[in-house]
Amino acid sequence: MNDLVIPDTAAASAALEVASAYLSPALLSHSRRVYVWAAAFGRQEGISYDAELLFLAAMFHDISLVPEFDSHTVSFEDASGHVARVFTAGAGWSNERRERLGEVIVRHMWPDVEVADDPEGHLLSRAAAFDIVGKNLDDLSPDVRADVLRQYPRLGLTDEFLACFQAQADRKAGSSAARAIRSGLTTRIAANPLDTASL
Repeated sequence: MNDLVIPDTAAASAALEVASAYLSPALLSHSRRVYVWAAAFGRQEGISYDAELLFLAAMFHDISLVPEFDSHTVSFEDASGHVARVFTAGAGWSNERRERLGEVIVRHMWPDVEVADDPEGHLLSRAAAFDIVGKNLDDLSPDVRADVLRQYPRLGLTDEFLACFQAQADRKAGSSAARAIRSGLTTRIAANPLDTASL
């Protein structure tokens, strides 16, 4: 996985700097893993994707779970998309590219994103589910999983992530986080094989 490094662009470096400043260690490591899982899926399956766009989506997809960017009115993925749009406006991205980034972030909470319609959205959604609940764990080999987890450990993500989602659900009953909690996220995340010693 050493070749799946962050894209060598000013926007990617700045996004990592911002994510490192605001995300907890566990959420930052999760975001780093999400990018690597997504890139690994793309490479393994021959899915062409925009690496810079995907990396920024991974860095910002959970940014509104932290207090500084939390919203009391919209789902966290919508708020995270807005944060990403503001960031990339400052980075000089076109309006169209900013909107694409926002779409990718919002879609990571969709149950399914068609690869033909949105390769970055597909990869981000799939990688996030892979990391949070271990969905389709065998899509990547045990060696790849172990290598990524050595580089970017989980750091108690399960408890922190559930606390964030529960807080979102308590305040926003119609949000994606509330739907996830109602649909059994607590049970699914507790059973994630990525949190066990045997991968």
